[in-house]
Amino acid sequence: MGDLRRTIAVVDDDASICRSVGRLVNAYGFANVEYASAEAFLVRDPAVAIDCLVLDIGLGGIAGIELQRRLKKAGVNLPVIFITALEDERLRTEAEREGCVAYLRKPFVGSVLIAAIKKALERTLHI
Repeated sequence: MGDLRRTIAVVDDDASICRSVGRLVNAYGFANVEYASAEAFLVRDPAVAIDCLVLDIGLGGIAGIELQRRLKKAGVNLPVIFITALEDERLRTEAEREGCVAYLRKPFVGSVLIAAIKKALERTLHI
């Protein structure tokens, strides 16, 4: 029998955040794949099915919101949870307009992220 766990991709250029979020989602029974940049995510192995994307807004290179736009334009409609250390209402509004499931400020409570992931996965079951 195959692995039926849902896979959460974590994209953050801060290795410690990426690793911590990856461990958190794994502890709650999800599989996780970590990427240090939007560019690394874009060239990922397409055979790895991603069910939800936890995405930093302030990445070096391609920004998180730009990655979400590129994915949508390519027909990839992953649910996105943005995480950020930036306090910028304009960015929050833009992220919400792009359709993110949640917008979390670092540091965030782990249970809040897990709740957002569960909400995102429930939405995908109804699409």
